[in-house]
Amino acid sequence: MRSEWRTPLLLTLGWRNLWRHTRRTLMILFAFALGVWSMIVIAAITRGSMEQQLDKSILHLTGHVQVHVAAFRDDPVIEHRFVPPPALETALAGEGIAAWAPRVRVPGVISSERESAGVTLVGIEPGRERGLSFIPGAITDGRYLDLADDPGLLLGRKLAERLETGLGRRVVLMSQDVDNRVADRGFRVVGIFDTQPRQMEEAFVFIGRATAQQMLKLDGHVTEVAAMAADRDRLDAPLMRLRAAAPGLDVQPWTVLEPLLVLTRKITDVILIIWYAIVFAAMSFGLINTLLMAVFERTREFGLFQSLGMRPAHILGQVLVESLILLVLALAAGNLLAAATVYALRDGIDLSAVAEGMELVGVAPVIYPAWSAGDMLAANLLVFVLGLAASLYPAWRAARHVPVEAITRV
Repeated sequence: MRSEWRTPLLLTLGWRNLWRHTRRTLMILFAFALGVWSMIVIAAITRGSMEQQLDKSILHLTGHVQVHVAAFRDDPVIEHRFVPPPALETALAGEGIAAWAPRVRVPGVISSERESAGVTLVGIEPGRERGLSFIPGAITDGRYLDLADDPGLLLGRKLAERLETGLGRRVVLMSQDVDNRVADRGFRVVGIFDTQPRQMEEAFVFIGRATAQQMLKLDGHVTEVAAMAADRDRLDAPLMRLRAAAPGLDVQPWTVLEPLLVLTRKITDVILIIWYAIVFAAMSFGLINTLLMAVFERTREFGLFQSLGMRPAHILGQVLVESLILLVLALAAGNLLAAATVYALRDGIDLSAVAEGMELVGVAPVIYPAWSAGDMLAANLLVFVLGLAASLYPAWRAARHVPVEAITRV
């Protein structure tokens, strides 16, 4: 190979050839940058929405891990209760568990002086719920529970409206105790909570765990233990430790407790792959068309180069270098635009005007884009690698010309 056809010269020729037709080059650069931008930004918005759904569901009493009697998840009644063994409490206090709390969760009925409603009664330890569930931060009127034996009750705003009651008013809570008798007790509403989705406000009422145990004659029994791990996607070690500490209990991660969320996340990944494929297909047609036009316009030039000693492999390399320069410029511009867009949307995309419709499909009224290095890397690799692959055909067409025929072609 002659030294004058080495890489620096190919880069120089490729750069100059790109700007022979400035408008055409700028148009294809804009199209590519727009495609890369759309890949990254739409992925960030989709990931952000998905992460919000995951975080919300985990904070809505799911946690990362739950411990029950095996039959409780299919039939959540008071008969399926247990006393947390000391080994389990020791394991929950170990490495990898950020927060945990025992709960009493049973079906119940709440009544005001005007209306009644079926609810899920949840007895909680107020201090332990911080960092574990949405409850401590959701109180908008009144106060949070102070202790496990607090005599007050927390009510959702939508349920309070349905019962035509409010802060400071008395309600009656009924459920079944361990003797299969109706247990009822009057409570004063000490706090009103708001949360999304609104169905949560009608579904749950919260009282102190010790108060619930006393009301239902549970004598230290609970129906579940919920835990929050340090990393929701790395639960193997904590699960093994908890299962070893409580072999007679059912210890399950959030991926089993919330299968719909896992399916939604998989569908999101598939949707992003389809979107990437559609965008790249459009981009590749533009790239191939641009390079083919450049090759046909320079047929005589390539024939002259070959007659001067440039090998077909170097002509193929020259066209690929032009494609490489286009791709690098487009990727740089697309990534910068995407970073600027995601930064500009850091305070969220407000969809409150259609909040009710968004709530029906589980989307928060404000979406915060989530920048993912994996999504950005996938978009860049897809465009770069497949872009070069798509450039092989125009480069091959350029390299296969016979010098004499190419020079004499009009």
